[in-house]
Amino acid sequence: MKAILCGPDENGLADALEAEGVELTHIDGVVTRPSLEDAGVVDAELVVLTDVAEATAIPLAKELNPDVRVVVYAEQSLPEFAKGQADLAVDPKLLDASVVADELV
Repeated sequence: MKAILCGPDENGLADALEAEGVELTHIDGVVTRPSLEDAGVVDAELVVLTDVAEATAIPLAKELNPDVRVVVYAEQSLPEFAKGQADLAVDPKLLDASVVADELV
């Protein structure tokens, strides 16, 4: 499985996904259309967003790859415009990164 992690990784989700055999690309910083394209969103099966301040990445990812699953792994709530486009939202306080990675794979 190919996945893109957008945002900081304070909860160790990248390591957990890689431990599950996921081929992971990390975008740290501002998520833009070119950065998603460079990270391989067109071929990715999963985009994980850890910073809701970068919620514009959700419609961008869906526009570039309508079949990609978008998961938000963050404590904050998504802005209204992005709520309907995310496939799943998980609070890191509720589920450990290893549990989330296991369920996503």
